Amino acid sequence: MNEAAPVLPVVSYARISADTARDGHGVEDQHKVNGETAARLGWTIVHRYTDNDLSAAKAAVVRPGFECMVKALKSGHMPDGQSVRGVIVVADDRLTRRAGDYERFVDALTYEEGRVYADAKGSKNLYSEDVESMGLFGVVISKMEVRKMQRRARSSHRARAELGIPVGGKRPFGWKGDKLTLEPEEAAWLAKAARELIAGRSLHSILREWQEAGVRTINGKEWASRSLKLALWNPRLCGWRKHNGELVRDANGVPVAGLWTPVITPKEWMAIDGIFSARIGPNVKADGSVTDYRTPSYLLTGILRCGKPRENGRICDSPLRATARADLSGGYLYQCPSKEMGGCGGTGRNGAKVDEFITEAVLAKLEERAARATRADETWGGEKELARLMTKQRKLLQAWQEDQVSDQLFFPENQRTEARVKELRADRTRHVLSRQRAAEITGDVREHWTSGRLDLGQKRALIREVLLSATVLPVGGGGRRPFNPDLLVPRWRD
Repeated sequence: MNEAAPVLPVVSYARISADTARDGHGVEDQHKVNGETAARLGWTIVHRYTDNDLSAAKAAVVRPGFECMVKALKSGHMPDGQSVRGVIVVADDRLTRRAGDYERFVDALTYEEGRVYADAKGSKNLYSEDVESMGLFGVVISKMEVRKMQRRARSSHRARAELGIPVGGKRPFGWKGDKLTLEPEEAAWLAKAARELIAGRSLHSILREWQEAGVRTINGKEWASRSLKLALWNPRLCGWRKHNGELVRDANGVPVAGLWTPVITPKEWMAIDGIFSARIGPNVKADGSVTDYRTPSYLLTGILRCGKPRENGRICDSPLRATARADLSGGYLYQCPSKEMGGCGGTGRNGAKVDEFITEAVLAKLEERAARATRADETWGGEKELARLMTKQRKLLQAWQEDQVSDQLFFPENQRTEARVKELRADRTRHVLSRQRAAEITGDVREHWTSGRLDLGQKRALIREVLLSATVLPVGGGGRRPFNPDLLVPRWRD
């Protein structure tokens, strides 16, 4: 080192990606190169800034080390007062890959005269307009290369999806490390949960069972409601997969089957998709029915409605709530909420007796439906229309690509067709859910109900298959009166 040359205090900046780290290279290697460069130039490194595994190409990514370095350069000193006169990096693309970041860095470095900058090749004079312009040009080239890499990655990801090939990352719960072969115990838990969800059991109830049984995620953590929902809603369970939020389909619109072993059937997954899709937004649907996010404590909570007229002549129609009452046979009462809670507070009925009557009526309807299903194949009626519209859509697209149809005709017509196709697919999903739920309760419906095989959530799901609501009419006359089933008015789906 030339002893006559001034010893300048500089900082070292290093940044590596996760891929570089996996290849056996560390950020220490970059700092070592910077240290050798500093020794050759007669400079002294007073601080080392590191942004490990943080992209310099993404605007949303904040690099704490880079930001602290820019601040120190602008002020000319470290927080402890140590003077800073320059920066050493391994290469420009390790420092910045966005023009805005490069300009901020140059502005901070050249805020005062006499600052220095160097990479592994040697020192550069960033006060020269030519050098700064070349640096900006290098950033642009680097950004273009990053975008090409991202496009290639997206294309590769899409191509692998269309071929049904698993992508990188950790193994999914239910499959072994090859992502193709089932892990028997985990797959059994998934299959059981999927079928119980279809049969009407609440996600919260399934989650509680998993937690009590000690089932863990692939990271060894306890399952949460969201992670379990995502696992059961993943089309991988039936052999399909999504790309950018949509099922990967072939040219004919048929979902592409992956190479891995499925856990459940496509019809079962479509039923699960119907359950979770229906929960987006309010849980009260246009037809007046509701969806349980958690299993209530009583059979008909939210299903019974108050039938007492209000002062304006309109029916109250508030959902009845259940409360424990030791003085009643059965121990609980269905009652309209008070006026402060949005109801009228004027209707109440013995809960156990109401449950008994509605249960018997529902079982009769379910038995009738089961008998009807054995006599006829209840297939979905929109299959022909869906096939016709999808064929029309393909022909329209081909004509547009061949310039046989104008933009003014193609886009509005394609939008209308696509909207109808989505409606039909949603209707098909609802139909599959209904049929699949019925299939889960095989044999004698009444025997399943009374044997204890169905939990409360599954019973409520079966009730909603045939019953929208039940209005409880007021007794009238005051005082306690015998239970009158004629004052219960079911509203059947049929």
